[in-house]
Amino acid sequence: MFTPKDPDRPIATPDEDAEQDDFRPIDPESGVKRGLKTRHLSMMALAGIIGPGLLVGSGSALSSGGPASLLIGFGVIGIIAFSIMQSLGELTTLYPSGGAFTQLAARMVDPAFGVAVGWNYFIIWFTVLANEYNVTTNILVFWSDKVPIWGYFLILWTAFLLFQFCGVATFGEAEFWLALLKLMGLVAFYIFSIVYVSGGISGTGAIGFRYWHDPGPFVTGFAGVAKVFVFCSTFYAGCESVAVAATETKNPRVAVPLAIRQVFWRIIFVYMGAAFFFGITCPANADQLVNGSSRALQSPMTVAIQNAGWQGGVHLINAFILITCISAINSSIYIASRTLLYMAQQRMAPSFLGWTDKRGVPIPAITFANAFGALSMMNISTGASKAYVYIINLSGVSTFLVWGSISLTHIRFRQAWEAQGYQVQDLPFVSLWYPWNAYFGLGANMFLALVQGWSNFAPWDAGGFVDAYILLPLFFVIFIGYKLVFKTRVWRKDEIDLQSGRRRDLEEAKEIGVGELGVSQSWWRRLLRNI
Repeated sequence: MFTPKDPDRPIATPDEDAEQDDFRPIDPESGVKRGLKTRHLSMMALAGIIGPGLLVGSGSALSSGGPASLLIGFGVIGIIAFSIMQSLGELTTLYPSGGAFTQLAARMVDPAFGVAVGWNYFIIWFTVLANEYNVTTNILVFWSDKVPIWGYFLILWTAFLLFQFCGVATFGEAEFWLALLKLMGLVAFYIFSIVYVSGGISGTGAIGFRYWHDPGPFVTGFAGVAKVFVFCSTFYAGCESVAVAATETKNPRVAVPLAIRQVFWRIIFVYMGAAFFFGITCPANADQLVNGSSRALQSPMTVAIQNAGWQGGVHLINAFILITCISAINSSIYIASRTLLYMAQQRMAPSFLGWTDKRGVPIPAITFANAFGALSMMNISTGASKAYVYIINLSGVSTFLVWGSISLTHIRFRQAWEAQGYQVQDLPFVSLWYPWNAYFGLGANMFLALVQGWSNFAPWDAGGFVDAYILLPLFFVIFIGYKLVFKTRVWRKDEIDLQSGRRRDLEEAKEIGVGELGVSQSWWRRLLRNI
């Protein structure tokens, strides 16, 4: 007799198995709707969450470290991100339901560990959310200051809240098209950069790699590189969001592996591409990167366009940044709310946050997560630039903690998988280069979590030190506090639950019919599908 979660049970069509949980449009465990299509998840992996952090924050990173530091930072963090995504791909393809990696951390390691990971992940997204609101309101004030910042914030806050209430299918469709617009904008800038540095713009000579010689590849040596690591980790945050969205995906066995592979192209095209072209078109000592009167003026893209002779280009960049902000705010609310939802359903957060309506929309979690956007109003008293630095440092160290936790969860999963008699070839997605890849991800994130605040030691900056390291002890406070209150313990390998969270695709019969599932595809079909 086969159970609903048994991966070896005979394949049945949705009509024949309509009452089984795997084919229900609403996930019976979490209450969310399985409404995301494969193309939604793929585009989220390729260009989702890319916001003003990359377009504007890269200016701060460039001025702090120089073009070589920017490339090194994006490259190193990119390698780590690739390692994390391989671990996440193996876990999420097998367990698409059940609350993403925060719940897997609780199942594979210790419930208290899952709580610490979950709240740190929430910290990433409420800080990112506040920063995106901060940037968006500043853009709108730059265009018209007749409405105060708080007025713009209230309008945006209400609009995004109502949009999130429309449901996950609407969110996925919006993210698909917004991500496509972001990719088109980056392609346009890359083409402009090639023409500009080659001397193809009238009135400007060929600059080549001039800015790598003057002011130079590095600004402040290793201290600058260490600062860039914090910025870059924040820019990369969101790659792992495909795991959060997997529960609400119609066909995770097809969509998740495809999305994981898209992250490689995201690293090469989006991050490394931006680092390279920003570094050759914008000097690291450009005053605008630090003292620009608006967010758009602090972007390397604006500096490059204005240096090429188009002073009005700031409005074009403002419009592009606004598009990325809309996407980033939308995604931040989604990820933060689902993180809260899954934690609340496992007694890791207040229980009222675990409720969903009959459409599968977690209204209390969405409202609560969006409320943290009010932190963007810090810029009224402390200044937009200081608020940005405070927020980005918190989200940076949290990213290292969460990514390291994903690697540890993967290691524990593999140990339990072997201890309970399963074979690697039974996995629907196998991580590359295990165990070296997983241990590399764990070690690299532990190292970066410790050194990311290195620049605060010389000269000593007490405020910067606290900002850089406060979340390290907080992680252990949450872990130990929950452990003492609820008397949890680290699971033995033989008692780790390896069955919960598995499910079959909603459109499994269709996928089998078109050869997407259950059959080996030719290399050219796999290549075409990835493109």
